[in-house]
Amino acid sequence: MVTLRSSAVDAGDAHDLLAEYFRDRTDGFAELDVAYTTTFPDPAAFEPPAGVFVVLDDDDGAPAGCGGIRRLAAGPHGTRYEIKHLYLRPRTRGRGWGRLLMDELEARARGFGACELVLDTHDSLAAAAALYARTGFALIDPYNDNPNASRWYGKVLASS
Repeated sequence: MVTLRSSAVDAGDAHDLLAEYFRDRTDGFAELDVAYTTTFPDPAAFEPPAGVFVVLDDDDGAPAGCGGIRRLAAGPHGTRYEIKHLYLRPRTRGRGWGRLLMDELEARARGFGACELVLDTHDSLAAAAALYARTGFALIDPYNDNPNASRWYGKVLASS
């Protein structure tokens, strides 16, 4: 059974997933002849209520994916959280686990009082863009200057 659990972003298994994610992105960008800037996240940004980091454990209890949310300055809709570092190991993709992570992160953001979720990505990540569209995100104007991003998405959260 797949499980989702909170984790410190610098815990061993979370760090390993992030390192794998950054290697994957660096390799993918190199194929496009584009440089990728790796920046490990500040652990404090992913501690409640500023944020949270989640690890997805597969059916065997092994870490297979991760993602986090962190609070940003208020946006046009109020309290704003950003989804960061959504990653699933390649062998686990196509099982709906990305959707599980997205739903969990949205629920956590709502629990912190979020009115809006945002995220940035690169246009080379077509599967990610499809996941964001399926989970209700729409393209928005850039809200940051992330050198790795070429697309920005947002989702206004209805009041609960």
